[in-house]
Amino acid sequence: MAAYGWNAGVEADFAPYAAKGLSPGRVVRVERGLCEVVTPAADGRSTVLLGSDPNPVAPRDPMWAVCAGDWVALDRDTEPPAIRALLPRRTAFVRSTSTKRSEGQVLAANVDHAVIAVSLAVELELERIERFLALAWECGAQPMVVMTKSDLVDDEQTLDHLASDIRGAAPNVPVLAVSARTGHGLDTLRSHVSHGTSVLLGQSGAGKSTLANVLVGEEIQEVRAARDSDGKGRHTTTRRDLLLLSGGGTLIDTPGLRGVGLWDAADGLAMLFSEIEELAASCRFHDCSHTSEPRCAVLAAVEEGEISRRRLESFRKLTAENEWIGERIDARQREQVRRDWKRGS
Repeated sequence: MAAYGWNAGVEADFAPYAAKGLSPGRVVRVERGLCEVVTPAADGRSTVLLGSDPNPVAPRDPMWAVCAGDWVALDRDTEPPAIRALLPRRTAFVRSTSTKRSEGQVLAANVDHAVIAVSLAVELELERIERFLALAWECGAQPMVVMTKSDLVDDEQTLDHLASDIRGAAPNVPVLAVSARTGHGLDTLRSHVSHGTSVLLGQSGAGKSTLANVLVGEEIQEVRAARDSDGKGRHTTTRRDLLLLSGGGTLIDTPGLRGVGLWDAADGLAMLFSEIEELAASCRFHDCSHTSEPRCAVLAAVEEGEISRRRLESFRKLTAENEWIGERIDARQREQVRRDWKRGS
């Protein structure tokens, strides 16, 4: 189990369940009501049926549904084995769902690194990169931006320019150009993900499945070519899998994400836009919106070219979105408390 991340911390969290005769396991896949879990058993893996409610902690809260990367306590005396408890999550990569219920969706649990794949076959979307980064910082993972398909860029100067644009949107974050075809940058990437658990994120067509195969060392994920018309992929990966890497560490491969909605990411946004947060402390008004207020340090920095106008507009947009979702979360929680109270009265 050490290869899958078992350590003294997980062992301590599991100790109360060991005393009850339960077995430890790490979730490597959840699909169609079935949960595949790596266990210390001789066969290595067991398929666990979760039934109609795959949530042993808080059945009405999708945030606590079992997902890839979770550590669980298994009852092996049932047929099939059943998950009885979910161990505390060190980190969880969460985005808002596309539903109207303002709910969060956990994409991966207990991750140390967030590898954000960005295809150089299409035009860069810096705001989308910033969204991924905000959620990565919020969950406690260390982000890294990987520019895939670098062999499609004709010259080093253009590649450096693209990397510079990304660094402007990703301060204090490593940016790496890789090519699965030529092998460029892959050794550096292998070294980066060789310890702990990494989650691989990005749009369809970004080359995530190809990267996963390279890092695993075998063709474990299906790869399909992106469309020639727009460079977009076709959702080769349809589930989240935790994979054992040939060079050490584990990787959670995820399906291509069309939407990257923020979810309670105030701390992540503060880290992402740290240069704006630092300047805001020098604004005349403590609640400055950085739009038209006098003696606004942020606007002054934009005028002087220290911060791009695009960067400030992205800050405003993402901050407003996060505040809006925060208000909806609070309203939903208040409504749930009211319903619980009525049921108990």
